[in-house]
Amino acid sequence: MSRAFVKEQDGSEVEQDLPELVVSPHRNLVTPAGLEQIEGELRRLRDALTQARADDDRSAVARHSRDLRYWKQRRASAEVVPSPADLDVVRFGSTVVLQSPGREASTFRIVGEDEAAPAEGRISYVSPLARSLLGQRVGETVEFGGTDAEIVEIR
Repeated sequence: MSRAFVKEQDGSEVEQDLPELVVSPHRNLVTPAGLEQIEGELRRLRDALTQARADDDRSAVARHSRDLRYWKQRRASAEVVPSPADLDVVRFGSTVVLQSPGREASTFRIVGEDEAAPAEGRISYVSPLARSLLGQRVGETVEFGGTDAEIVEIR
């Protein structure tokens, strides 16, 4: 039987057997900025792990070790996709401006899963919206927010 916490003799609890972070089954497509993000996370976690070991913080060591394994795997599987040169069609890395009737324009950039931050306008290429946009051209419409939205710009 696996135990999530083990009582130490001093009464503190230490995390053990942390569940591994789930790696997506999709191809790990990344933009050049996404690759930099992964490498930055690897540097940050290596530093945090070194500090946790120096502090003899076994819980932090376990957590940072697990996270480091995840990001090493993401780095090893990363497929860098350069910015699209052809702006006629929505592709991975494209920035798309959508206009719905009676609403302000919405701008999204299609990026890799680890780069996605919808609140900042970056959506994963496997998201439903991105999948409906890929391959489309200016003037075509997609469903967005319960209504049809026109692609007004691709950059």
